[in-house]
Amino acid sequence: MNDRLTIALDAMGGDAAPRVVVGGAEMACERFPEVDFLMYGREDEVAPLLDRSERLKAVTTLIHTDDVVRSGDKPSVALRAGRKSSMRLAINAVQEGHAAGVVSAGNTGALMAMAKFVLKTLPGVDRPAIASFFPTLRGESVMLDLGANLNCDADNIVDFAVMGNAFARCVLGILQPSYGLLNVGSEDIKGHEYLQDASAILRRANLPGEFVGFVEGDDIAKGSVDVIVTDGFTGNVALKTAEGTAKLINEYVRQTFKSSLLAGIGYVLARSAMRKLRKRVDPRVYNGAIFLGLNGVAVKSHGGTDALGFANAIGVAIDMANHGVIEKIQQDFANLTRQQPEAQAAAV
Repeated sequence: MNDRLTIALDAMGGDAAPRVVVGGAEMACERFPEVDFLMYGREDEVAPLLDRSERLKAVTTLIHTDDVVRSGDKPSVALRAGRKSSMRLAINAVQEGHAAGVVSAGNTGALMAMAKFVLKTLPGVDRPAIASFFPTLRGESVMLDLGANLNCDADNIVDFAVMGNAFARCVLGILQPSYGLLNVGSEDIKGHEYLQDASAILRRANLPGEFVGFVEGDDIAKGSVDVIVTDGFTGNVALKTAEGTAKLINEYVRQTFKSSLLAGIGYVLARSAMRKLRKRVDPRVYNGAIFLGLNGVAVKSHGGTDALGFANAIGVAIDMANHGVIEKIQQDFANLTRQQPEAQAAAV
């Protein structure tokens, strides 16, 4: 019986590809010795890097391709012109059953367009969503959508809630996750009509866990809920704001410790605690945005990450495949479809 898992990698995606991709794969194969890789990229650039690691070479098949999706390419252009690109071929591997998931640090729009075109969406899913982890005071939470869908209706928000709920149960291991809709206030009368409609549906949906209703922006860092659901416009603004705030605080701390000799001594005394803090908020630890709602596992790594960050993105894809996230989402949508007519009849 073959218990090995295969992950397809776009070796040419990202700011420092293929070096970061190969380095991340090497780290990942140490953490996940049961995983093989299909690596798509330029042989003259990737092969010399693979040659430096006997362990990685033993679990990696390199598929040569000269075509690369450029960072400035529009999704529509990449979809038409990038049929032989490293990104497209890596996605094809999932659709053809050669790999359990794909990881790329390439252009987000191009990756979403290609993945949606090749893998298709799951039954019941109108639009896929981008989800990712957030560090909170309570540990980790999941937030979606982070930019795939700028304009949403109530049904889209409900779809995101179903997918985020299933993801939290499978990957974070939270059997009864709490989930809420991001809004301008927690009161039932606040926010757009589509949010109020989505809230009404979710209160009747009987998904696992607890639907708490509306949550506010400061609830994200508090970890008030395990799953935060919002439209792609709001989610992306919240994500970029959080990233910018983290960089700002980091710079403030650095400048403070350099401001005087006494402050420098204080840094030496607090060095161990500062290392723990940096590790806790290290964006590389949370690298790996998940495309939920597709009929296949697709993970987007940050384009500017290093090998450690890319290794963590690979880990996310492996966790999704091993924990059956797609199957769980399908099951939850099937249950939701059965419950809605009953709930509507009861309401009448």
